[in-house]
Formats: sequence, structure tokens, C-alpha cells
Amino acid sequence: MSRETPTTALTQKSQITLPKRIREYLGLAPGDQVRFEIVGHAVRIVPVVSRLEENFGKVTPCNRPEDFRRLREDFEKGVGKEAGEES
Repeated sequence: MSRETPTTALTQKSQITLPKRIREYLGLAPGDQVRFEIVGHAVRIVPVVSRLEENFGKVTPCNRPEDFRRLREDFEKGVGKEAGEES
């Protein structure tokens, strides 16, 4: 891949559109976050990896399969109990 890409202009709000080749090269999709790093006289655009996605599957659940309906009910009961105590 050539290091040179099409130019882009700043909008009135100082926003830019990343050229398609750059988005594809970095594997970016709408909603993804990037970080800007100043290196000498250049600026690097680095994709930010979601900590949630980065750690997905690293925690073993207590029960397999998880009963999310029961977990939700327990959570709601706890919130209801705390709300009743605050009155």
C-alpha cells in the first residue's frame, strides 16, 4: 500500500472524513474510536480497542449456561429493596 493517500479538508467544525483506504487499512467501522498520537512532526491515527471486546471470554461464568432471566430478576429485586430502604 502506498503511503500517500487522497487529501481531505477540514469542515467549518474542524472535522475531517478519513479516506476509505485509511478506514479499510485500520479496520475501522462507523462508531469505532481512534486515538491521535503526535510523533515528531507527524500525527498517527490509532484504532482504540474496546476493553469490553478485548476481554470478552476471559471471565468464566459461575454457572453454565448463565440464566440471564434469573440474574435480571435478582438485580431488579435488589434495586427495589434498596429503593424501599431509601424512603
